Amino acid sequence: MRTVRPSTPADIPAQRELWTLAFGDPAAYLDNFYDTYYRPERVLVLEEEGRVRSMTAWFDTTFVVPGQGKYRAAYLYAVATHPDCRGKGLAGELLAGADDYFRSLSIPAVTTVPAEPSLHDFFGANGFRECFRLVESELSPAEVPALNGASPLRPASPAEYGAVREGLLAHLPHIAYPEDALAYQAGCCALSGGGMYVGETQAGPVCLCAEGAGGGLMVVKEYLGAPAARRLALPGLPQAAPAERWLVRRPMTEDGAESEGWKFAMLKWLDPERQTRWDWNSTAYLGLAFD
Repeated sequence: MRTVRPSTPADIPAQRELWTLAFGDPAAYLDNFYDTYYRPERVLVLEEEGRVRSMTAWFDTTFVVPGQGKYRAAYLYAVATHPDCRGKGLAGELLAGADDYFRSLSIPAVTTVPAEPSLHDFFGANGFRECFRLVESELSPAEVPALNGASPLRPASPAEYGAVREGLLAHLPHIAYPEDALAYQAGCCALSGGGMYVGETQAGPVCLCAEGAGGGLMVVKEYLGAPAARRLALPGLPQAAPAERWLVRRPMTEDGAESEGWKFAMLKWLDPERQTRWDWNSTAYLGLAFD
């Protein structure tokens, strides 16, 4: 017999085992999740014959759509099935059970960031569609202007980062994160030599979130601000997040020059009316994937 249910503290060892087997993250990263964001109800598990065989964490976020409203949205994270149980349809059953659970909480939307291209097909078969896009580019130290004087970037707390982020994204459909989710991200950044930064330039405010990916690579998971402001703040990047190269992500521009972008994340409406009325040709921004 299989059952999808909210987790309990007694499930934590099984969850950690699944997480490690699926993603290979070190114990410190799991500790960060359980210390900053975890609550039993924020992890759903599929139990088969009394054993946890599949799981997903979820972040309680908000889908902000200017001119339409703000919708509570569950962001699925760390979807994992025990290697011994793959190929049995457990992940699909877990997602279906998660939908029922979110409906019970009156959550109308679910988002996810597939970890690899092939998973877009899996999530597509489970009701998700492409929605969130961004632009990604690589920078070398030679491409970063020299810093003259003090850096325009300074470390920010999760609360401050979130406030600046929301101001910069107010005109775009986007996912907004609660402070405890940003605290989890801040912990991931700290573990990898990165951090959360904000700054004020003559062209306006900026914010960026940087997380190390190993091998001298720093992923700037989002770099937000007007184009001129981002250019003015860029010389501060090597001081804020030292690396041999940077992979920089940002929202698509509004001038149509980047009409395609990277199909980064997916959306499922649990409300049939919103599902029907949503313009699937529109583009939204998720940005801070906890990858």
